[in-house]
Formats: sequence, structure tokens, C-alpha cells
Amino acid sequence: MISFPTESSKEMGKRFMEIPAFINKRGPYFNSELGVGIKCISIFEFEPSKMAEAIEFVNDYYAIYIGIPGYSYTIGTWLEATEALKLVGLG
Repeated sequence: MISFPTESSKEMGKRFMEIPAFINKRGPYFNSELGVGIKCISIFEFEPSKMAEAIEFVNDYYAIYIGIPGYSYTIGTWLEATEALKLVGLG
């Protein structure tokens, strides 16, 4: 998830990075909140065997926006229920 003030929109739009073939990207989905700015979320799907490469790519993908006024981001790893159950020995 990223957020930035509306006045940084043009600069955000100028920076772009190709997505590797092993990642399926859904989004970005945008939300604008008065007084807060723009929030954006994207979902990156990939095979678990590609986790290290995918995490490195996503970190780089969002780092290219560092330096744009008001920009911030958070990266979270989300699992499907079956994946999470495997981690605790129930799958």
C-alpha cells in the first residue's frame, strides 16, 4: 500500500517499472481521501518458490518513488488460508 498527497500525482505517474513474468500484478486500486491524499494498493501474486525474488522486486518497485514529497509505503505478505495453515503444521 502506498500513499501520497494529490500534488505529487504527476511525479508518481512519471516513474514506472516493468513487472517480471513470474509475478501477476492486480491493481493498482486507488482511493482519494479529503485532507489525506491518495492511497493505492496493488496485489502481487507469485509462486511460493519465487518468494525471495518477488520480495526483492516489490521492494525495488516501491523504492523508485522515494524522494517524492509526501510519499510513503508499506509492504505486507499475505497468505491464503491453506498456505497459512501449512505454516502451522495443519495443511
